[in-house]
Amino acid sequence: MKIRIYYEDTDAGGIVYHTNYIKYCERARSELFFKKGIPPMDEDKSGFVVSSINANFLGMAFLGDMVEVTMDILEKKYSSAMIKQTVIKEDKVIFSMDIVLVFIRNGKPARIPDHMRDILN
Repeated sequence: MKIRIYYEDTDAGGIVYHTNYIKYCERARSELFFKKGIPPMDEDKSGFVVSSINANFLGMAFLGDMVEVTMDILEKKYSSAMIKQTVIKEDKVIFSMDIVLVFIRNGKPARIPDHMRDILN
């Protein structure tokens, strides 16, 4: 997913504020579901929640830059998935994170439904 950096994404120096990289990755994960016509959260409010994030800030993006967010599924389990996401600017990784998502239903971990599991393939 390509994202242009806007003024609202930056600090006073025109550098992307660090938490926005995590937001860009969240958007890319949501778009994966939206493109398949499936909302990332079911009508009963079941869906994926973040269990852990290991983030690495490796470079910077600035106002007006174009970046691309990529995603690789590292591991799928009964109720969770580990994903590696990267933000790339001009063929250079400037941010990467490993994130563990857990599928919840009624506030508890539950089996990932087949229609969502298929998207993670």
